[in-house]
Amino acid sequence: MRTASLKTAALAVLGLAAVGLAGCSTPTEASCVRPAADSTALDLVTVSDDFGSTPQIDLYTPFHADEASAVDVVVGDGQRITDERQLIAFDLALVSGQSGEVLGEYAGQTGQVSTFEQLLPAMPDALHCATAGSRVVVALSPDDITSEFAAGLGMTADESAVAVIDVRDVYLAQADGADVFVSDNSLPAVVRAVDGRPGVIVPDSAPPSDVVVQTLKKGDGTTVTGDAPVRVHFVAVDWDTKELTQSTWDSEPPSISLEAESPVLAEALTGQTVGSQVLVVLPAGAGAGGVPATTILVLDILGIDPAVTE
Repeated sequence: MRTASLKTAALAVLGLAAVGLAGCSTPTEASCVRPAADSTALDLVTVSDDFGSTPQIDLYTPFHADEASAVDVVVGDGQRITDERQLIAFDLALVSGQSGEVLGEYAGQTGQVSTFEQLLPAMPDALHCATAGSRVVVALSPDDITSEFAAGLGMTADESAVAVIDVRDVYLAQADGADVFVSDNSLPAVVRAVDGRPGVIVPDSAPPSDVVVQTLKKGDGTTVTGDAPVRVHFVAVDWDTKELTQSTWDSEPPSISLEAESPVLAEALTGQTVGSQVLVVLPAGAGAGGVPATTILVLDILGIDPAVTE
């Protein structure tokens, strides 16, 4: 798993690495319904239902699927995948339809945050509206497996496969917490586009001389402790010039380790909750190495990565 330090970017306190997306369409949470499996091929597959442990997979070989199809062996009650921008943490086992042998090993510990879409184009549809805590079995036709992926695993061009995915966690696409009333009119105002992208209105007054931390939206998710990397979207704006200096909203939300950050930023995020949006004003000279000018940060806390184990 890749993490990034906010110390290493062009802006002294922000340097971010990206990961991929696991996508689907964008229904609302209430209207999101898992499609029923429509492939008889899945009738030939038996998978153990012990979520979080290495799955036992039995299938009649040679196994062939004409098209991708998915079924939930276990249905979780966690966050739902409703937006193509969301990341997921998952474990994956992949079995050859020709031999029944395991092609890709199940991680079986903390999962990984990555993308299916580039290697297995059928996965976004297969995971459409799935929830964290679910074990999903996916039948993959030869057309659903890219030639590069098949070659890397020693598969033939006409081979089907079965994937078993434990969806360990689903990240938010944007902060979804309740709005918090801000009474301090001297602070920058934040507006939001429909997709959650924040815009910052900088007041004409002088910037504060001390670090300011203000929660703008209060999420009801897991509390950030700093023990594991946190996944965020953010924008950075120069108070004096009122110009946007950095943004992650045109790429994937990065993972940052608070242990590697400046104490100022670590303190600002520690104790916040997933789903929150936080305004941080860093006076010139604050942060790791000292920011060159007063910097306004607006951070959406989207989730917490699996803890790194030795």
